[in-house]
Amino acid sequence: MARLGTAYFARVLNAIPDEDLDQSSLISGWSRRHVVAYVAYQARALALSVDSVHDGAAPVSFDDRAMIDLVEQGSTLPARALRNLVNHAEVHLNVGWRDLSAPAWDNVIRWEGASTGLRQTPWIRARAVWIHAVDLASQGSFLDFPPPLLTAMIEDLQETAGIGQLSISRHSPSTWTVTGNEKRLLASGAPADILRWLSGRGARRLQQAAPQLPAFDPRRWPSLPGSNRQAPL
Repeated sequence: MARLGTAYFARVLNAIPDEDLDQSSLISGWSRRHVVAYVAYQARALALSVDSVHDGAAPVSFDDRAMIDLVEQGSTLPARALRNLVNHAEVHLNVGWRDLSAPAWDNVIRWEGASTGLRQTPWIRARAVWIHAVDLASQGSFLDFPPPLLTAMIEDLQETAGIGQLSISRHSPSTWTVTGNEKRLLASGAPADILRWLSGRGARRLQQAAPQLPAFDPRRWPSLPGSNRQAPL
């Protein structure tokens, strides 16, 4: 899924002319350039963490401030350099994964200030490239996501995004429902549309039961630099 998502992100990015990279993304305060820079530097950070396992060095840790600074700097690069940055970082990460021995995958790295199993890194990357392809506010769509990926993402979001009293249930492969306090139905819809709404990318095509649906912050899931993962949505 990480490799499929990388190819998908590349297709969406390649369809955006250089002069349109300055336009706003779906993430407040970030242009498309910022999203591209983040996708590149996330790959680099993951690759360096994998490299530390190869080398037996201390785990590498990128704090929020360092990542924010990198993204801001990267967003100012010429368009061609920014695109190349994404490509080179992806190659670095893929080589690192390729060269890991079977026992090495059992190692633990530092990621976002916490200990994370190295086996989680492909999932961390898969979430990012698929979701941020949509954040480019161009041709990316949750409707393009493979069904198993949608299911995994909704389950991940429910477990890690701190959505409070909301409960997500699957009634059929094509219909999921979200309930709030006292099992009050809020909305139902296709998994792509449920994921779009709960991940903070807007509510579309949902069968809405509540008069007004809560709005969510796209920085919360997958978490981005500067987001507070523990605060309620």
